[in-house]
Amino acid sequence: MSLDNAPEEVKLAVDLIMLLEQHQIPTETALAALEIVRQDFLRKREVDASR
Repeated sequence: MSLDNAPEEVKLAVDLIMLLEQHQIPTETALAALEIVRQDFLRKREVDASR
């Protein structure tokens, strides 16, 4: 299955999954880290929206 025409967020998700799996990151660690990333980007979005 080709990702050439996939949305950018799907391509990024696939890249992140591959990176986490290649480094054998435990599932709970990956989920906790992704939640930190999510919160960080939500804060950045709020700051950007208030400009």
